[in-house]
Amino acid sequence: MNKSLDLAILKSQTHLLASQTPEGYWWAVLESNVTMTAEAILLYKIWGVDRPFDKMGAFIRQQQRENGSWELYYGDGGDLSTSIEAYTALRVLGLSAQDPMMVRARSFILSKGGVTKARIFTKFHLAMIGCFDWAGVPSIPPWIMLLPDGLSPVTIYEMSSWARGSTVPLLIVFDRKSVWKIVPGLNVNELYAEGVTNARKELPQKGDWSDGFLWLDRAFKLAEDLNLVPLRKEGLKEAERWVLERQEATGDWGGIIPAMLNSLLSLRSLGYHAEDPIVARGLAAVNRFGVETETTYWVQPCVSPVWDTALVMRSLVDSGLEPNHPALVEGAEWLIKMQILDYGDWFVKNKKGAPGAWAFEFDNRFYPDVDDTAVVVMALNATNIPNEGLKQRAIDRALQWIATMQCKPGGWAAFDIDNDQEWLNDIPYGDLRAMIDPNTADVTARVLEMLGRLDSDSNAINSQQVTAALDYLMQEQEPEGCWFGRWGVNYVYGTSGVMAAISALGIDRYPSQMTRAALWLQEVQNPDGGWGETCETYKNPALKGQGDSTASQTAWAVIGLLAGAELGIMVDGRAIDRGIQYLIDSQREDGTWDEDWFTGTGFPKHFYLKYHLYQQHFPLTALGRYRRHHAS
Repeated sequence: MNKSLDLAILKSQTHLLASQTPEGYWWAVLESNVTMTAEAILLYKIWGVDRPFDKMGAFIRQQQRENGSWELYYGDGGDLSTSIEAYTALRVLGLSAQDPMMVRARSFILSKGGVTKARIFTKFHLAMIGCFDWAGVPSIPPWIMLLPDGLSPVTIYEMSSWARGSTVPLLIVFDRKSVWKIVPGLNVNELYAEGVTNARKELPQKGDWSDGFLWLDRAFKLAEDLNLVPLRKEGLKEAERWVLERQEATGDWGGIIPAMLNSLLSLRSLGYHAEDPIVARGLAAVNRFGVETETTYWVQPCVSPVWDTALVMRSLVDSGLEPNHPALVEGAEWLIKMQILDYGDWFVKNKKGAPGAWAFEFDNRFYPDVDDTAVVVMALNATNIPNEGLKQRAIDRALQWIATMQCKPGGWAAFDIDNDQEWLNDIPYGDLRAMIDPNTADVTARVLEMLGRLDSDSNAINSQQVTAALDYLMQEQEPEGCWFGRWGVNYVYGTSGVMAAISALGIDRYPSQMTRAALWLQEVQNPDGGWGETCETYKNPALKGQGDSTASQTAWAVIGLLAGAELGIMVDGRAIDRGIQYLIDSQREDGTWDEDWFTGTGFPKHFYLKYHLYQQHFPLTALGRYRRHHAS
């Protein structure tokens, strides 16, 4: 296998080196479902700006499946809310409801219960254009902007960063309840399974304690009807100030399309004009998330240059590239320039921290994250650059910041500290169950792996913190021996991360836990030698580790098993060999791998991602570590 292994590594390295940008970073598109494009169509129409609508419509039509649906992720069989938004966008673009593809779509949508069974955000987008009654959208009183931090059990800072960045502008939109008739006479009455006149306007009941929130919603709506909402003007003014303050100079908000779209909608609700510099910058930022081809145009949910760059650099080093290779030096110097030295929203709950982290995107000062920061530290630590002092100072700042972000249970979350009020997921508005950002095994493992891979000892994160984090991880291990993956699909991702962390730390006091993890990975290996896991595991954990083999998930499993072998636990070397052979056999002549499946996670059960570089750099990391393991 040696010659074929060396050739596979060389071809992958050659491809990745050739794809580095002149500025020194790596970046590939980030794919989700069609709702980003569908919602962008509504936004552009509401603002009255021209975009390549024909290409946007062509993209949505291209993504329809044979059963008439549109999917959350490849192979899911169709999703109701995604299909409704795609259908509506095509109607806005002028496609007739009698078009054969629309007839197929309508049949699927009605079979799933129609509009009244859709998620809240789908109903909100329909309400904006007069296709749904605002009475069926939750009310969020603007005075929540005025609740004092530390004195109130609920403030906007108890929401996850992504929920916060999307919700604050919606306080304005939901208060104004604007209806923009972007297409005169447009309705989607044909999508109401019970008939539009029979459709219930009330929010759906769940039949549990959370139905108490429905009484609150009725009270909020009554106060709105009677114009008795306390501190309404003050709350709206504070929401407007907050939105304006958090716009980047480039026009971005929060680095994610939902926050950007909602912020622009809030400004539209307040009467801003398209020519206003704030709006113009915002629209330009949304445009930069677009991907245009000769025939299609679609919108990414986010962009990932920092994340992509750090992971590609790690794969190149792991596969044998010299730490002072010019490409690595350029990448490291670009990453150092991207370090965020401003205070962000994290400071509200973390008064001990000082800036020094990295975000996922090009521009996102307010929302750096622990996961990106830990990976960047590992990438920088593995390189040698002319100004080593500059590099070390950047690493030291990052370590100090991460140390202050540890949560009370012992782990680390993505963007905030102790952002864990679970009940927020049960409010009517939170039907995606993504209102909080608690600590997770995969982010915690990343921090511990970072500590284990640093060249020099650092007292930024002390031994008590490490012990607390390890205790947290062991408590989170599933009965089968695996770990849940919050930000990657799913248990293969989580398990690989924890095993890599324990190995990097060189800790040998968890032999039974690591053995169980290795046995689980071996048990779920596919007959073709690869590994795969479906996004459906978030809904049905009985499917843990099951799915068609992919290059990225196979790489994760191999990385985990290699880590287990380095810890000295009993690992079946044949399982690793077969995984490596799968990667070699599935590599294309140009050094790349391909996969259709989504292996990234935005919100479990509701939103998934396909990182187009995952299938390139993770296999290279696995191949490189395998070669190094057998050479030692």
